[in-house]
Amino acid sequence: MPTILHDGVGRTAEGSDWIARLPGLVSRAARRWDLRVGEPFTQGSASWTAPVVRPDGTAAVLKVSFPHDEARHEADALRAWHGHGVPLLLDDDRDDWALLLERVAPGTPLSASTASAEDRLLVGAHVLRDLLDAPGAALVEVPSMADVCTRWSAVLTARAQRAGALVDPGLVRDAVDLLVRLPDGVPGGLAVVHGDLNPGNVLHGARDRWVAIDPKPMRGDAAYDLWPMLEQVDDPFAHPDPVATLRTRVELVADAAGLDPERVAGWGVARGVESALWWWSVSSDDAALREGLAQSRVWATVLG
Repeated sequence: MPTILHDGVGRTAEGSDWIARLPGLVSRAARRWDLRVGEPFTQGSASWTAPVVRPDGTAAVLKVSFPHDEARHEADALRAWHGHGVPLLLDDDRDDWALLLERVAPGTPLSASTASAEDRLLVGAHVLRDLLDAPGAALVEVPSMADVCTRWSAVLTARAQRAGALVDPGLVRDAVDLLVRLPDGVPGGLAVVHGDLNPGNVLHGARDRWVAIDPKPMRGDAAYDLWPMLEQVDDPFAHPDPVATLRTRVELVADAAGLDPERVAGWGVARGVESALWWWSVSSDDAALREGLAQSRVWATVLG
């Protein structure tokens, strides 16, 4: 059985052990649900996924995840959303971290769409709105965004101290403040967010339906989810006036999702700085850090 993974899971002892056990986990899932398993998909990160056929002939997807905290509550959130903006969860096995999911066909990612930037951004905003409108999400147990972001703020501060003169202390202070402040005090109450709503995780299904896959769910501010869309759909920083471009697009997606544009922009600052310092911590790429922080300063201007 081919193992297709792309994010370095095998570089740790735990990851290597899991990869060694993966054929057995897949075989056990196939027996458990009486599945015919096809060739695995090639977009794996910290999980193994493949198309399968169930005993009644319906198409589905088998997903077996490397055990890690971000995947721990995926089944809980999918069950609560119950097909609102996500594939249906057909069954799961918590011990093996295995999910049996509705197959999304054709499954073209939003990142491959040739539609206008505005139309693609609206797709992302409408998928988020579907998640927020799901009636079953109110009671699901998922991690607190406030707790997660408090930990991130401490790590961000430590990384900024190591980076020294490469960083703007004022920008770092703003990012830390936003990471601590934004998850709570949300108008309309806290929501269960996807956690990784980037264009590669939004797929086109039958009847022009778009759904989000691979959630890393948390409970907190729904505006958190829009930053990846705004940065990865038609690079706004490549435009002659990135501030004006982002302001227009923030207003567009916030209106479509029913969210506060100021909070959307605030997450752009917070997540942009956190992401830039994370990448620097694993790559030691000073130029990439400077570029990421420059983009975060654009977000800070948008926030005003």
